[in-house]
Amino acid sequence: MTITEQGKHYRIQFRYMPHLVEAVKSLPGRKFDSVNKCWLVPIDQKETVIDFAHKYKFTIGESLIDERVGEIPPMPELQIEIPLKMNLFPYQAQGVAYALEKKRIIVGDQPGLGKTAQAIATIVAANAFPCLVIAPSSLKINWQREWDMWSDKKAMILNDGIKNNFHLYWQANLAQVFIVNYESLKKYFVQSINKPESGKLRLNHVKFKEHVTSMFKSVIIDESHRVKSTATQQTKFTKGIASGKEYILALTGTPVINKPKDLISQLGIIEQMPRFGGYQKFTQRYCSGPREASNLRELNYMLNLNCFYRRDKQDVLKDLPAKMRQVAMCQISTRREYKDAEDNLIKYLRAYKDADDEKVARALRGEVMVQIGILKNISARGKLNDVYEFIDDIMEAGEKLVIFAHLKEVIRAIHNHYPDAVTITGEDSQQDRQNAVDSFQNNPATKLIICSIKAAGVGLTLTASSRVAFVELPWTAADCDQCEDRCHRIGQHDSVTCTYFLGEDTIDEKIYKIIQTKREIAATVTGATEQIEEDIVNMVANLFNQKNDEENEINSIDN
Repeated sequence: MTITEQGKHYRIQFRYMPHLVEAVKSLPGRKFDSVNKCWLVPIDQKETVIDFAHKYKFTIGESLIDERVGEIPPMPELQIEIPLKMNLFPYQAQGVAYALEKKRIIVGDQPGLGKTAQAIATIVAANAFPCLVIAPSSLKINWQREWDMWSDKKAMILNDGIKNNFHLYWQANLAQVFIVNYESLKKYFVQSINKPESGKLRLNHVKFKEHVTSMFKSVIIDESHRVKSTATQQTKFTKGIASGKEYILALTGTPVINKPKDLISQLGIIEQMPRFGGYQKFTQRYCSGPREASNLRELNYMLNLNCFYRRDKQDVLKDLPAKMRQVAMCQISTRREYKDAEDNLIKYLRAYKDADDEKVARALRGEVMVQIGILKNISARGKLNDVYEFIDDIMEAGEKLVIFAHLKEVIRAIHNHYPDAVTITGEDSQQDRQNAVDSFQNNPATKLIICSIKAAGVGLTLTASSRVAFVELPWTAADCDQCEDRCHRIGQHDSVTCTYFLGEDTIDEKIYKIIQTKREIAATVTGATEQIEEDIVNMVANLFNQKNDEENEINSIDN
């Protein structure tokens, strides 16, 4: 409970207690500030306020100046050419220009606007290599692929095989970017921890491997809200590794300007806390009151002025295509089970290829489809942890999400994990489906709808969300489009982002490749199930044959 002087008023802040509310209402000239959630009393009531403070045991704080709120400058324009493989959207180029100017920033763009591309472009433009990317485990593969997609820089995911010598890859010019997950920071970068038996771990207790931490010129911290707590080991390791780097880019799609305490750690990591007066002044000015939030307009202004930007889709809609697709690669947790099932599929594919009798071929084709279904099942179950992380991030950012899956057990598992979600499945009645749609469309608290590809792929309007994600893949591009268009239809005011979860080195990649390279399949096949199955079987067989040929070629080179 605090009382501070601010301009022409005393600001009285406390957690809600009826007797204090009644007491403060007795003060002359009092009024309630609904923005900062505090009571204001005119400065000429000093003696009355002091008596009130003593009676109710309030802390009288330092004088505070009025909120400093000015006009946020427009985003700068990029003035240089960057050697990238693809073109940035105009708003992304402005983000890169801001990052190049400020160097140590938080990129807070809404999910789906391409924070990864902006970070890569910034590091390439600054030639700030080697670069370390710290990311959630589920996003490591995506980061590696994004670097390859956007630049000619080689990105390497750290693993146990190169635990002690990965720095040599930089020295030999074999890699310029190194990717690590939060949980592995200690393994690769910490030499020792000398924490006293009593007391909390502090940063000065940690001794880092100087020869690797000092080599980096830049650090990208993806999903930086994961290190918002100053108390965790991961936060301390991230802070120690990033310390002193020329470029530090923290990426988070979760709104941060309404959670001042969550910013403390992130501002410390990007070494921008001095611009806010240091830790003590930051907490006093921006973390006061019953909500631990004060002077939010000023905080927003100061952030944008110094080290932060955020754009929503509505802000940059003119730059965006109506629909965007992206792939999220997953390391499945069911790898051993998958490998056994894949071996079975390969046996059937070989038999199908060698069959010279039409009846035998037809029977084998049906068996191959069954085996492909088994592989899809195993992969889908193995992706769920990554899917949960994705859903958590989207909902934490305040967005709604439409999830598509096929298998009942996968839909059931997701629903069990998110019991407040609504569903549209073949088992739901028509009334239940309509209730689910109405809740998703009209209830702000309903953030997630879990849909069966077959049951919800047509006829529904889910425009309350501009985010669609597929845990499993349908067989044709037409089915994908139908599902995507539950959100991308009349009534949608945003660009729709469609995310496809694919198990790395699984049947998912092959089916997605078929869908992408044969998007006209819906127009070229007769529509008969048998014809579609035959095309799918032949395409999958060809892709497996390509894989085997490549592996044989590698083995012959190794031998």
